Amino acid sequence: MEHAEGRAAARDRDSEGRARSARPRDGLGRPLPYGAPGVERQPEGVPRSPRETVDEAQALLDAGKPFHAHEVFEDAWKSGPAEERGLWRGLAQLAVGLTHAARGNATGGARLLRRGAAAAEEWAASEGSARPYDVDVAHVVAWARELARMVEAGGEHPVDAAARAPRLRGR
Repeated sequence: MEHAEGRAAARDRDSEGRARSARPRDGLGRPLPYGAPGVERQPEGVPRSPRETVDEAQALLDAGKPFHAHEVFEDAWKSGPAEERGLWRGLAQLAVGLTHAARGNATGGARLLRRGAAAAEEWAASEGSARPYDVDVAHVVAWARELARMVEAGGEHPVDAAARAPRLRGR
Protein backbone atom coordinates (compact mmCIF):
# COMPACT_ATOMS: atom_id res chain seq x y z
CA MET A 1 0.00 0.00 0.00
CA GLU A 2 1.13 3.51 -0.72
CA HIS A 3 0.00 6.94 0.46
CA ALA A 4 -0.85 9.39 -2.30
CA GLU A 5 2.58 11.00 -2.05
CA GLY A 6 4.32 7.64 -2.32
CA ARG A 7 5.12 6.91 1.30
CA ALA A 8 4.81 3.31 2.35
CA ALA A 9 1.71 2.75 4.43
CA ALA A 10 3.64 1.08 7.24
CA ARG A 11 2.54 2.31 10.63
CA ASP A 12 4.30 5.43 11.83
CA ARG A 13 6.40 4.84 14.95
CA ASP A 14 7.86 7.15 17.56
CA SER A 15 11.52 7.01 18.64
CA GLU A 16 10.72 4.17 21.07
CA GLY A 17 8.94 2.07 18.44
CA ARG A 18 5.38 2.76 19.61
CA ALA A 19 2.74 3.23 16.94
CA ARG A 20 2.11 6.96 16.51
CA SER A 21 0.59 8.57 13.50
CA ALA A 22 2.77 11.21 11.92
CA ARG A 23 -0.24 12.74 10.20
CA PRO A 24 -0.82 16.36 11.12
CA ARG A 25 -3.77 17.11 13.40
CA ASP A 26 -6.24 19.95 13.65
CA GLY A 27 -6.94 21.85 16.86
CA LEU A 28 -9.39 19.17 18.00
CA GLY A 29 -6.92 16.36 17.42
CA ARG A 30 -8.51 15.06 14.22
CA PRO A 31 -6.01 13.64 11.74
CA LEU A 32 -5.47 15.60 8.54
CA PRO A 33 -4.02 14.30 5.27
CA TYR A 34 -0.24 13.86 5.17
CA GLY A 35 1.35 17.12 4.10
CA ALA A 36 -1.57 19.31 5.22
CA PRO A 37 -0.80 22.11 7.67
CA GLY A 38 -1.87 21.24 11.20
CA VAL A 39 -1.37 22.51 14.70
CA GLU A 40 1.72 21.61 16.66
CA ARG A 41 1.24 18.37 18.54
CA GLN A 42 1.32 18.37 22.29
CA PRO A 43 4.51 16.61 23.40
CA GLU A 44 3.88 13.51 25.51
CA GLY A 45 5.61 12.50 28.71
CA VAL A 46 6.56 16.03 29.74
CA PRO A 47 7.20 16.27 33.49
CA ARG A 48 5.26 19.21 34.97
CA SER A 49 4.37 20.25 38.46
CA PRO A 50 0.66 19.95 39.25
CA ARG A 51 0.25 23.74 39.04
CA GLU A 52 2.08 23.82 35.68
CA THR A 53 -0.25 21.05 34.50
CA VAL A 54 -3.31 23.10 35.43
CA ASP A 55 -1.88 26.30 33.91
CA GLU A 56 -0.89 24.65 30.63
CA ALA A 57 -4.17 22.74 30.33
CA GLN A 58 -6.18 25.91 31.00
CA ALA A 59 -4.27 27.79 28.29
CA LEU A 60 -4.98 24.99 25.81
CA LEU A 61 -8.66 24.86 26.80
CA ASP A 62 -8.93 28.63 26.39
CA ALA A 63 -7.37 28.31 22.92
CA GLY A 64 -10.05 25.78 21.90
CA LYS A 65 -7.68 22.81 22.06
CA PRO A 66 -9.28 20.42 24.55
CA PHE A 67 -7.69 17.38 22.86
CA HIS A 68 -4.27 18.86 23.60
CA ALA A 69 -5.30 19.73 27.18
CA HIS A 70 -6.25 16.08 27.60
CA GLU A 71 -2.66 15.12 26.70
CA VAL A 72 -1.34 17.42 29.46
CA PHE A 73 -3.73 15.88 32.02
CA GLU A 74 -2.82 12.41 30.79
CA ASP A 75 0.87 13.09 31.49
CA ALA A 76 -0.02 13.97 35.09
CA TRP A 77 -2.31 10.93 35.34
CA LYS A 78 0.40 8.56 34.15
CA SER A 79 3.38 10.06 35.95
CA GLY A 80 1.92 11.57 39.11
CA PRO A 81 1.48 10.01 42.52
CA ALA A 82 -0.99 7.11 42.60
CA GLU A 83 -3.24 8.94 45.05
CA GLU A 84 -3.79 11.75 42.50
CA ARG A 85 -4.48 9.66 39.42
CA GLY A 86 -8.26 9.80 39.87
CA LEU A 87 -8.18 13.60 39.73
CA TRP A 88 -6.02 13.78 36.59
CA ARG A 89 -7.93 10.95 34.89
CA GLY A 90 -11.20 12.76 35.58
CA LEU A 91 -9.88 16.04 34.20
CA ALA A 92 -8.50 14.25 31.12
CA GLN A 93 -11.92 12.66 30.54
CA LEU A 94 -13.58 16.09 30.82
CA ALA A 95 -11.20 17.45 28.17
CA VAL A 96 -11.96 14.49 25.89
CA GLY A 97 -15.70 15.01 26.48
CA LEU A 98 -15.36 18.62 25.38
CA THR A 99 -13.34 17.42 22.37
CA HIS A 100 -16.13 15.06 21.30
CA ALA A 101 -18.80 17.73 21.82
CA ALA A 102 -16.73 20.15 19.72
CA ARG A 103 -16.43 17.53 16.99
CA GLY A 104 -20.24 17.22 16.96
CA ASN A 105 -20.42 13.88 18.81
CA ALA A 106 -23.09 14.74 21.38
CA THR A 107 -23.49 11.19 22.71
CA GLY A 108 -19.79 10.55 23.25
CA GLY A 109 -19.21 14.07 24.53
CA ALA A 110 -21.97 13.88 27.13
CA ARG A 111 -20.88 10.40 28.24
CA LEU A 112 -17.26 11.45 28.78
CA LEU A 113 -18.22 14.73 30.43
CA ARG A 114 -20.31 12.80 32.96
CA ARG A 115 -17.65 10.12 33.46
CA GLY A 116 -14.97 12.74 34.05
CA ALA A 117 -17.20 14.72 36.41
CA ALA A 118 -17.93 11.57 38.44
CA ALA A 119 -14.23 10.63 38.60
CA ALA A 120 -13.13 14.12 39.73
CA GLU A 121 -15.98 14.35 42.24
CA GLU A 122 -15.23 10.88 43.62
CA TRP A 123 -11.55 11.73 43.96
CA ALA A 124 -12.30 15.01 45.77
CA ALA A 125 -14.67 13.24 48.18
CA SER A 126 -12.19 10.44 48.93
CA GLU A 127 -9.27 12.83 49.39
CA GLY A 128 -11.26 15.50 51.21
CA SER A 129 -9.87 18.11 48.86
CA ALA A 130 -12.29 20.39 46.99
CA ARG A 131 -9.53 22.63 45.55
CA PRO A 132 -6.44 20.55 44.74
CA TYR A 133 -3.81 22.79 43.18
CA ASP A 134 -6.45 25.52 43.21
CA VAL A 135 -8.73 23.53 40.86
CA ASP A 136 -12.33 24.22 41.89
CA VAL A 137 -13.60 20.65 41.54
CA ALA A 138 -17.23 21.52 42.37
CA HIS A 139 -17.25 24.26 39.72
CA VAL A 140 -15.69 21.99 37.07
CA VAL A 141 -18.12 19.16 37.88
CA ALA A 142 -21.10 21.53 37.60
CA TRP A 143 -19.72 22.87 34.28
CA ALA A 144 -19.35 19.35 32.88
CA ARG A 145 -22.82 18.21 33.88
CA GLU A 146 -24.42 21.36 32.48
CA LEU A 147 -22.55 21.03 29.18
CA ALA A 148 -23.55 17.34 28.98
CA ARG A 149 -27.22 18.31 29.45
CA MET A 150 -26.92 21.03 26.82
CA VAL A 151 -25.37 18.84 24.12
CA GLU A 152 -27.84 16.04 24.74
CA ALA A 153 -30.75 18.47 24.51
CA GLY A 154 -29.62 19.38 21.00
CA GLY A 155 -28.13 22.72 21.91
CA GLU A 156 -25.07 24.07 20.17
CA HIS A 157 -23.76 21.49 17.63
CA PRO A 158 -20.89 21.34 17.40
CA VAL A 159 -19.86 23.04 20.64
CA ASP A 160 -17.44 25.96 20.38
CA ALA A 161 -14.57 24.49 22.43
CA ALA A 162 -12.97 27.82 23.32
CA ALA A 163 -16.23 29.51 24.26
CA ARG A 164 -17.34 26.50 26.35
CA ALA A 165 -13.96 25.83 28.00
CA PRO A 166 -14.18 25.27 31.74
CA ARG A 167 -12.55 27.61 34.21
CA LEU A 168 -10.49 25.10 36.18
CA ARG A 169 -9.95 27.51 39.02
CA GLY A 170 -13.56 28.68 38.98
CA ARG A 171 -12.78 32.24 37.92
